[in-house]
Formats: sequence, structure tokens, C-alpha cells
Amino acid sequence: MTRKSAGIIRAFPPEAGSEKDSPELPVCIHCVAVGRFERNLMTRFISELAGTLVPYVPGEQPKDKKYVKLNTNENPYPPSPAVLRAIRKETENLRLYPDPDADAAREAAAAYYNESLSLDGDAALDRGNFFIGNGSDEILAFIYPTFFKGKKLAFPDITYSFYPVYAALFEVDCEIFPLKEDFSMDLETLMPLPADVAGMLLCNPNAPTGRALELAEIRRILEANRERLIVVDEAYVDFGAETAAGLVNEYDNLLITQTLSKSRQLAGIRSGLAIGCHELIQALDTVKNSFNSYTADRLAIAATVAAFEDRDYFHSTRNTIIETRDHVTAELRRMDFDVIESSANFIFVKPPAMIRAEQLFTELRNRGVLVRYFNKPRISDRLRVTIGTPEQMKTFLATVREILEECS
Repeated sequence: MTRKSAGIIRAFPPEAGSEKDSPELPVCIHCVAVGRFERNLMTRFISELAGTLVPYVPGEQPKDKKYVKLNTNENPYPPSPAVLRAIRKETENLRLYPDPDADAAREAAAAYYNESLSLDGDAALDRGNFFIGNGSDEILAFIYPTFFKGKKLAFPDITYSFYPVYAALFEVDCEIFPLKEDFSMDLETLMPLPADVAGMLLCNPNAPTGRALELAEIRRILEANRERLIVVDEAYVDFGAETAAGLVNEYDNLLITQTLSKSRQLAGIRSGLAIGCHELIQALDTVKNSFNSYTADRLAIAATVAAFEDRDYFHSTRNTIIETRDHVTAELRRMDFDVIESSANFIFVKPPAMIRAEQLFTELRNRGVLVRYFNKPRISDRLRVTIGTPEQMKTFLATVREILEECS
């Protein structure tokens, strides 16, 4: 494992095409003056921490023209009609503050998991097992100071790139462990974690690879690390992996985060949840209420309840995305792409030798198709492609074929 302290850890470089990749421009006197003014402000008012942070770079949200947008893992289908009705109805109450505990959303989530996982008795979940927040990113931001302030947190070298950003922001030391060459986890190196590590953050399925651990493997990690908190980020779990939600009353060292942005079409409303034993959830509530009592607004709570209750729409759209993913995977492999088996709503692909990943990214963008390229160690030869509608993926595949034919 590679050790990195909070004082030196940095986010990975920005993706290609971002403003930070722009070539150097000629220097002018005005720019130099402004730069001196900004540096003066930094030394006078801005903390040393803020001055050294390298923020997370989100996927491009284009404004210049209409694209086939396959770069930010958004769901290609609209929210459930039941969700839209719930939001419209709740607008009548916007003059009132929301429930700070979001109890209706907590209870809806508990009912969903008890039914879908057939949980009863001691395994059954209740509202006390759930925390509702403004998307799972915010919940992760609460997790760092709640459980890892002044401690050390482990996570893989290839994973969601917000993790090291939060570590720098909250001054949490990190233990970075490498994935294998095929981007799978070397579980034996985690059995147990080093003695000075307080916990581990696992994205399952992992991003950007799409690879997932089986539930039995999660259980092995929990068993081997009983005195360490294991946080499992299940943002993409509904597209082919197994949730560990049924284990939270068995393992008090397990905390799960999930989002309604991906499988339930609510990226624009911002709603996420944490699942854990009552004591872990109470600790999150304490930190949340020391920051902002109303992290979930009325529309988000209403949308969350309706999304969990409309099981049929969830299963229908989720299954369509899985079918589309499998079809696109097979088609790309016929074009000599290396495609990692995915349990998410995206695929992580290596183009054939005739074209570099960054070149293909640029060619696709020029032709109106957006995918994600990461200019980072070990994965700069790959692209992440979100699964869209069958029509969008037909356009993607046709455009890829056209580019490859021009390269041959």
C-alpha cells in the first residue's frame, strides 16, 4: 500500500478538454496585475487549506450544442410519473420548512429494502437505519469528519475521484491500495487492513471500472476488520451488483451510501441515503444538525418517497439499461474493444490499437457524442461510456464504427 498524508494528497489531474488543460497564453500586464492581486488576497484572507485544494472536476455539462450525452452516468429515462405527481403536489407546501429528519423518506426506504430483500425479525430495517441527505456526495462529506477526522482511511488507487478530494478537504490521512492489473481487488491485502487504518471506503460497483464485489466478499472484509468501519458506496448497485443493506444489523462496522441519481432518475433533485446500524446513523445526524438541519428539501423528500414506492417503473427502466449495456458490450467487443464486465450503468472500454482513447474521445465529441476520458495513471488508455437509450447507443456505435473506418 502507498501511504499519503492529508497534507500532500491531491486530486488527480483534470480530464482532457477541461479549462485546466488549455495551452499557455501570452502574458499581458493586466493579467500579471490581477494575478498579484489574487495572490495577495490568498495570503490575506484565504486559509492555507483552501489555497492548496484541487477540487473535483465533474463531467462536462455542455451548453454550446445538443450532444448524445454519455459522460456523467445519468439515467436516460425520465423520473417515474408518480415522482412527478408527488413533486407537483408538494409545491403547495414550499412556504414551510421540510422535516429535518426526512422521516417519510426514511420509512419508504426501509419498507422498500425489507420487501426486496425479504428482511424480517432482527434483520428487518426501520427508519433508524437510514439517513437522508442532499445526494450521496454530501453524505460522504459528512462521513469523513464524523468517523475519520484525525484518523487514516483506505481506498483503492482507481476509484471515484471525489474520495481523495474529500480527504484533502477534511484533512484525513489516506492509505491507497492498488487494484490488480485487471482492476479487481486483491482481497487478501485487506484481511485485515493495517493496524493504523481506521476504516475503508469501497465503491461497489467500482467507478470508473464497473467491477463489483460479491456479497460474500463484502462479508469477508467485514469479518476481517471488525474494529474498522467499512463504508460501501453503492451508487451503481442496482445495475447488477448485490446490496449489503441486509447486513447492517449484523455488522455494526458497516455503513452504506446510495443515491437516487442513477437508478431512479433523480440526479437533478439531489437525494441520497446512508444505511447502517442506529448508532452510526445517529452520529451522522449529529454532524448534519451541526451544519444544516434541512439538507433534504420538501421536493426531494416527496420525490424520494414516490421513487421507492414505484417498484414497477424502477424495475422496468433498470432492466432496459442492463439489456442495452449487454448489447453495447457485445458490439464493441466485435470491434476489438477491451470491455471490462460491468455491473453499473456504464462500461469502461479500451479502444483497439489503431486509435488512442484520448483521440477517440475528441473525435466523438467533435461529432456530437460525449463520453468521459480520465487523464490519470493506469486508465488513460480507456473511456467510460454511460449507457443511454437504445437509440442513443445506436448513434454511439455507428459513430465509433465511422471513426474506426477512417483510421483503418
